Amino acid sequence: MTVNPDREALGTLLRHVLEVLDGDVAAVYADLGLADYRPRYSPLVRALVADGPLAIRDLAARVGVTHSAASQTVAQMARAGLAVLAPGADARQRIVTLTDRARALLPVIEAEWAATTTAMRRLDAELPVPLADELYAVLAALRRRPLRDRIADTGLAPTRAA
Repeated sequence: MTVNPDREALGTLLRHVLEVLDGDVAAVYADLGLADYRPRYSPLVRALVADGPLAIRDLAARVGVTHSAASQTVAQMARAGLAVLAPGADARQRIVTLTDRARALLPVIEAEWAATTTAMRRLDAELPVPLADELYAVLAALRRRPLRDRIADTGLAPTRAA
């Protein structure tokens, strides 16, 4: 029996949805013989294909994740033989380059990306609002007024200075 997270435990619900989506994409990769390839690699791989080698900071900005998240993903990719790191212009900078193994996998990665994009469009057709549209709307609302401030409005914590 599958139990859904509590409706008011929104963070748990969001993580659960992401786990379900990523788990299914990972299963597709496993079915294709790439059990060590994680769905979280694809945005970075696609950015590196499009832009060439990038500093981790630039790669993070390009795909819209934190530097820490990009660094962790790149480290996993390096362990999987998909990326290599080289020193950048200064001691703090590391440049990420795809390996020959990653380039050899590009046809499969691109085919999965296209298939997943089509599958998500079909899923969106079943939803009241396309998932990405709703998530962008949430991000926009939180940029206008962070959740921290909204919680402070309840009286739990003082409102912070703007």
